[in-house]
Amino acid sequence: MEMAVDDFNAQNSKCSELVLNFAYSHGPAASLATYLANKKQVHAILGPLTHQEAALFSDFDDEAYKGIPIISLSPAATYSTMLLAEPPSLIQMSGDVNSQMQCFASLIGHFKWRKVIALYEISNSFSNMHFKLITHLSDSLKVVDSSVEHHLAFPRLYSLSNSKSFIQEELVKLRSKNVKVFVVVQCSLHFGLVLFEMATEMGMMEKDYVWIISDNMASLLDSVEPSVLLNMQGVIGFKANINEKTESFGEFNVKFRRKYRSEYTEEEGGYPSPSSYALKAYDATWATAKAMQKLSKSNSSELVKSILLSEFEGLSGKVSFKNGMLYQNPTFKIINVIGKSYREVSFWSPEFGFSEDLVEYNGVKLKIGNGLGGALGSILWPGGEQTVPKGWTIGGLEKPLKIGVPARGVFNQFVTIKFNQERNETLIGGFSVHVFEAVVRQLPYYLPYVLVPFYGTYDEMVEGVSNKTLDAGVGDTEIMPDRYEVAEFSQPYIDSGLVMVVTERPRLKKAHFIVIKAFKLKLWILLAVMSLSTGAVIWLNEYVNDNPDFSGTFPQLIGSMLWFSVTVLSFSQRESIKSNLSRLVLTTWLCVVVVVTACFTAVLSSIMTVPRLEPSVLNVDYLIRTNAAVGCNNKSFIIKYLVNMQFKPENIKEMSSINDYPKAFENGEISAAFFVVPHAKVFLAKYCKGYTKSGPVYKLGGFGFVFPKGSPLAVDISKAVLKVSQSGEVNQLEEQMLISSNCSSSSVEEQDPGLGPELFSGPLVISGVICGLVLLISITRLVRKHWLYLSSIIANNAKIVFRWASVVLTPCYTRIVRPRSVKDCNTVIDERPNIQQNVEITGVL
Repeated sequence: MEMAVDDFNAQNSKCSELVLNFAYSHGPAASLATYLANKKQVHAILGPLTHQEAALFSDFDDEAYKGIPIISLSPAATYSTMLLAEPPSLIQMSGDVNSQMQCFASLIGHFKWRKVIALYEISNSFSNMHFKLITHLSDSLKVVDSSVEHHLAFPRLYSLSNSKSFIQEELVKLRSKNVKVFVVVQCSLHFGLVLFEMATEMGMMEKDYVWIISDNMASLLDSVEPSVLLNMQGVIGFKANINEKTESFGEFNVKFRRKYRSEYTEEEGGYPSPSSYALKAYDATWATAKAMQKLSKSNSSELVKSILLSEFEGLSGKVSFKNGMLYQNPTFKIINVIGKSYREVSFWSPEFGFSEDLVEYNGVKLKIGNGLGGALGSILWPGGEQTVPKGWTIGGLEKPLKIGVPARGVFNQFVTIKFNQERNETLIGGFSVHVFEAVVRQLPYYLPYVLVPFYGTYDEMVEGVSNKTLDAGVGDTEIMPDRYEVAEFSQPYIDSGLVMVVTERPRLKKAHFIVIKAFKLKLWILLAVMSLSTGAVIWLNEYVNDNPDFSGTFPQLIGSMLWFSVTVLSFSQRESIKSNLSRLVLTTWLCVVVVVTACFTAVLSSIMTVPRLEPSVLNVDYLIRTNAAVGCNNKSFIIKYLVNMQFKPENIKEMSSINDYPKAFENGEISAAFFVVPHAKVFLAKYCKGYTKSGPVYKLGGFGFVFPKGSPLAVDISKAVLKVSQSGEVNQLEEQMLISSNCSSSSVEEQDPGLGPELFSGPLVISGVICGLVLLISITRLVRKHWLYLSSIIANNAKIVFRWASVVLTPCYTRIVRPRSVKDCNTVIDERPNIQQNVEITGVL
């Protein structure tokens, strides 16, 4: 500012000289401004006054200096804030602070850090600028999917009795947090140097840490001793980009160094170059001097207007004002502190983002370089690391992650909890736990954790993760929209959906006549009519042509016609066909028979080989319409889902175990059960017979691992889930632990792959009945035909039986048998006591 006054007075020697009055104090700047206006009778005030201090200065009663223009060198607020700012005499000699917050957000978004900790020094008690800075930073970070995890305000160092001790205590609190990205939003150079000195002593400038500084400190690094920068190794930041190639800057830089050397002769080493703040102070002094030169009288209101109309090329760039604020398109240099200096790694601007270089030609910014644009140069991070830090640490050997697992799940195949009395420890396993262990093995770093049984509901577990009671949740947790509002989920490790499971019933209720089901009734009737019609036409045509095979009495003709219609179907007819017309009709019919026979065989084979069972309930609408009861897991989100599907709450039965479902089906308590797809697979694998899925599958989010909102661990876990899924390990675990056959021998009967007689019982019974009737008719006709002959045989046999019966039944005490001659060969003499008789036996041979 002194150099600006000297240069202005040298160029305008004929005019009245511009006098500069300085006032220094740690007190409120408004008091100094009042002192200068009252005692020194100044016409304009330049300094780091805030909006609140300027408003306080203007509220004083003295009208003599109430409208004195105040040119503030402090960072400006947003335009919306300026609309509410008072007084109107305040002129901001700085750009919109939003550009700095956007640069912070671009750096954080480029390296994909999800959480940051914001630090700032309170400039003075009258200013609430630090609150606005945090608000602007939070809004900018939302654009890059990041957020401020914690922010901490430090008082001015002169107000602390032991500043180092105070900063150390605060850093101890920050060191225990998982987030390791620290953003120094606003601070003085002195505070920043003490902050990094204490951070180095506490080991917070080592591996995994990230420190980002803003322009108000980065622009002043040229003014510090090089040895001080050893406490800032790996720090990145941004500073205003100044065009140092102009002739005016070169001349000013030489004079600045000469003047600095003459006043600070005791300093060793090189001499600093002017910072962007020094250049803006120079330009602000020139703008004020030029405005005063244009006015013939000292009028405060006119002086404010004259300053706001300034437009010239200054050392800091083009100087012009809009809405009381310096109107410049900001461009920042991205720097990285290495050794006793720093190097520029990139440029940033709101228009182009990161680029190799930005130059301004005729007031227009142009991007030059190799066109890589979005990439930053090589950066050396704290601890000498060249790999980009992940920006956070999770747990540790002394404090592992506390991960909750559901202890009361209905399907314990996903999470099993058993207590080992011998070892006095709880053993936790299951499909979900095994998948999580496989995922953790894919992480590029070690993740210490401990599984803790959680005895609440799934929603309560998600809420516990949200309020930081748990660090994460692992289990068969469904990703739902309402849960996603309070917590964050990883990539689903298994797909899911809502499905209905019902009992099975035979597809054909009357399987005895399954053969008839091959064709519909209309086709059977049509085939019968066509067969009889074809036989009749051929018979009639052959009869007319005097074919002897088609002759006989009328009943014989009718019988031969019907028989011919049947034998044609199996190509077994014996009648000779002599007429060409008959051959034509027969040929056409035989072609039809071949096609129909092939189709019949195919359809019948399909009916016999496809599953012969179907769901007892085909759709959800039937359950709702019939007011049927359905079952689902106890305290599951499915209850709310079913209510939204118009199920009555009293018709929804809650089950506390997988074994409760078969009992409920058998007792008729429920007509269907609703599961998520992974649970349905487990149920159908355990109860292999009698149950099946039915109806559509209602798509859901899938099973995922739960993390706090914005957790950076969720991103790494999601990547690891994709790796494990693509490797096929999840499918292997699913086959081994979920859908492998767990059926007991009592629940599944061994089935012979061959067809039994049941399917053919209908046709066989009909054939057997017809065969039996024909047999009876044949026997009846045979008996009638040989009745006389058979009756004589029966009569003679009856006599023989009667005579033998008489002999056997007559009492016999003695029997004398004498030799017989040929003549009396048919005489038998029985000798009994006092009885002698001859018996003659005759018979028919």
